[in-house]
Amino acid sequence: MIVHFVGAGPGDSELLTRKAERLLRACRICVYAGSLVSPGVLDLIPTDAERHDSARMSLEEVIAVCRDARDRGIDVVRLHSGDPSIYGATREQMNALDALGIPYDVCPGVSAFQAAAASLCTELTAPEVSQTIVLTRTAGRTPLPEAQELDRMAGTQATLCIFLSVGKIAEVAETLSVHYGKDCPAAVVFRASWPEERIIRGTLADIAVKTEAAEIRSTAVIVVGKALARDLPASKLYDPTFSHGFRKGKGP
Repeated sequence: MIVHFVGAGPGDSELLTRKAERLLRACRICVYAGSLVSPGVLDLIPTDAERHDSARMSLEEVIAVCRDARDRGIDVVRLHSGDPSIYGATREQMNALDALGIPYDVCPGVSAFQAAAASLCTELTAPEVSQTIVLTRTAGRTPLPEAQELDRMAGTQATLCIFLSVGKIAEVAETLSVHYGKDCPAAVVFRASWPEERIIRGTLADIAVKTEAAEIRSTAVIVVGKALARDLPASKLYDPTFSHGFRKGKGP
């Protein structure tokens, strides 16, 4: 018996990995992350499989399902939204499974920040502008380490993908404007890749007003950075003077 921590991806069932789809189609017990997992993904689970919505469960109740499955010799799919390694709260589950001697593995998934970039049809990096992407959030019930507060992250001038924070969009825009300037491109992607996806584009000067007018208050990623602009220097990748590395002796 094993517990599979599986990334459900951002929403679109076609963005699942092939391994994730295989595990879902074969599973007999699934603990899934409530409304954060799209119906299209849940439809892949066999109709006769046990389903447990973890949005209504405590950690102890989730582990109890796994313990009972161990006693019955049945594998469990623990289905997390996006990729389990990003704000997935998997550590405490794994610690509890370790204490019980229950084995587990992880199947990664496409994260919401990647789906948001795809929906925006943009790169998150740009030569000489930003070669770093920061995945972060604002403080809420979960506090941030002082050195990782948004104001500190903004000092890097990296492209910021901000999770779990759209309810504080005005505060975010004001904080970032000090470092990026009010004319810096910004976007909010609500439920990236879902049928009800919505995209708000703007700058730090107006992104809060536009987002609030659209009544987007949750399940959205904020993307901010000068790399989102189109009028940027071209990559040297296509410069005719740029030499590409290759393995010598491996040609035809």
